Amino acid sequence: MRRVPIVEYENAAPWIDRICGGEPRVLTSEHVTHLIPTSGSTGARKLIPFTAGLQREFNRAISPWIADLARQYSKILFGPAYWSITPAQQPPEAEPSVVPVGFADDASYLGGVKGWLVRAAMVAISEPNSAANLEEFRFRTLLCLLRQRELRLISVWHPSFLTLLLDALPDYWEKILAQLRRENNHRARELEHADLHQPKSLWPNLRVISCWGDSHAELSLAELRRRFPNVFVQAKGLLATEAFVTIPFGGRRPVAVRSHFFEFIDEHGQVHRVHELREHETYEVVVTTAGGLWRYRTGDQIQVTGFLGRTPSLRFIGRNGNVSDLFGEKLSEAFVAKVIQETMVGIDEKPRFVLLAPDEDMAGCRYTLYIEGTVPSNLAEAVDRALRQNPNYARCRDLGQLQSVRVFAIAARGYEIFAGRLVKEGKRLGDIKPVPLCNAAGWSKTFSGI
Repeated sequence: MRRVPIVEYENAAPWIDRICGGEPRVLTSEHVTHLIPTSGSTGARKLIPFTAGLQREFNRAISPWIADLARQYSKILFGPAYWSITPAQQPPEAEPSVVPVGFADDASYLGGVKGWLVRAAMVAISEPNSAANLEEFRFRTLLCLLRQRELRLISVWHPSFLTLLLDALPDYWEKILAQLRRENNHRARELEHADLHQPKSLWPNLRVISCWGDSHAELSLAELRRRFPNVFVQAKGLLATEAFVTIPFGGRRPVAVRSHFFEFIDEHGQVHRVHELREHETYEVVVTTAGGLWRYRTGDQIQVTGFLGRTPSLRFIGRNGNVSDLFGEKLSEAFVAKVIQETMVGIDEKPRFVLLAPDEDMAGCRYTLYIEGTVPSNLAEAVDRALRQNPNYARCRDLGQLQSVRVFAIAARGYEIFAGRLVKEGKRLGDIKPVPLCNAAGWSKTFSGI
């Protein structure tokens, strides 16, 4: 492996472009069946090659995870489950690729008998990606879930996906009951007496909810546990489009050692194998997969929290570099810089200071563009539209996890105020530089607006 350099996506992109063009045996000797979109660092997104070998590697992680869960909560086997293996996305635009981009459904990730079994037991949302808007998507999802009195397991990505659905339920309640009555569904009569603010009365046999639980998802996970006090809410392991890194197993999240080949870069740049990891130390994940990614830096930072036998158990602590990731949107500094540059084209007087950062108000979470200087008309819409080139950001917007971008016009001294706050937080003035993206919130209370 020492003869193979450690790479990032940008290094592999020219070879993936060749795969898009239909060239065989590029990066991997296996046939590439699909290309899976996810967010990129410098560009809007990445396309990850998917092969039968990578599917087998995923299955070697999923199987022990589900087996361990069923051992602890055997009743999940006796009813339907709702799985969102991949985040819901709008139908992709026409792709300049010979290889198909994306999957028709989540079960395709598993393939073979496992895929067939998942389809047989999975609650299927009727054409979720064809919904015209967020309201239609939420209605279809809630209607489908509420049909299932015997629902036993819910697996989603970010916990806010489920809490936002529950928050919207009162708005759709009468419409859902009316639809169930038209179907002559006996659930309509049951739900007429249910308390829509008490999930247990909606799904009395729900046993497990699985979702993200580390880093920025921790607060949302706590809220989900509050709403479902009698349900086991399991924090997922670290899984990405590229690879399964850890799985929930035995009360810990051990490395999925049977899935891929793993290496880890420590804070001093030294590379370690799995058996060399030390408790409490932090590392960046490097993975080699059957999909054709060789010594690939995922950008995920992890901390070793202990061991399951001799296998390290890891906790995801964030993304390497300047990345903002509240709900899985994964906005990188390089991508945001490109968006700002593109949306400022044609402006004669360049702004003196520009910063994109997460913010929260009564409407919910969003990104705010702080700008000192001339504010072009429709700038907020242009930035939001450009950020949607990132499929993960687009998903968070479509699901209502993020509201539309807003613009905050800074009265004066933007960089000075920006640097002053960071100095108060303990950073050295000489280390502070103007950046287009900050993952810290609360700047609306720091800057003075016009």
